Amino acid sequence: MDASPFCPHCGAPQLRLPEYEQQSDGAENDTTGTVPPPNPRQVEWKAAIQSALLVAAVAAVLSLVSARVAAVSLVSWLWTVSASMITLALYQRQRPLAWMDAGVGARIGVVAGLMLVSSLAVAGAAGGLVSRFVLHDMAGFDAELTQMIHAQIDKASAAAPQPPELKTFLYSPEARAGMMIAGFAMVGAFLLVISTIAGAVGGMLRTRRKVSA
Repeated sequence: MDASPFCPHCGAPQLRLPEYEQQSDGAENDTTGTVPPPNPRQVEWKAAIQSALLVAAVAAVLSLVSARVAAVSLVSWLWTVSASMITLALYQRQRPLAWMDAGVGARIGVVAGLMLVSSLAVAGAAGGLVSRFVLHDMAGFDAELTQMIHAQIDKASAAAPQPPELKTFLYSPEARAGMMIAGFAMVGAFLLVISTIAGAVGGMLRTRRKVSA
């Protein structure tokens, strides 16, 4: 590189800037004052987690209320099934320039499902403890659960005789607690699958709307 302060063609003096100043000026000229959108297929997890937490908290409250007020059961069920869709709507409201497609929607749906299952588990456990030890109104639920277990054991014993030790264990409170946990685990897995699928579908539909606009 020629370090002469004069132009080699016309002999006019010329001003040379250091390389770091040229790079700085170029960065300033490119600044528009707005936050650029995230890279394609990149999820802004802070906004996604905040949206999922809000939806899960509302679902937990609705589940507790529906246990006392039957009219709220339908609203609670609809909110729970639509949790990932609502999470996507809140996420795009916070980050309108964020990339959205089926893959991003599915990943946010997984987060929404995990938050939903966790919040429902905590709400169910807390509600059960209050009902059993504070309100003392779990007798009806215990009777129905015991009757259902006895019916299933009697049906199985009719097909194949069961050892008395097994029957004694199945009638125990520990076995009933294990059955309840297993049942909630199955429901939680179902909700997680539904939330993931709904998130993927919602992300795909939002991508199509954005492209057609």
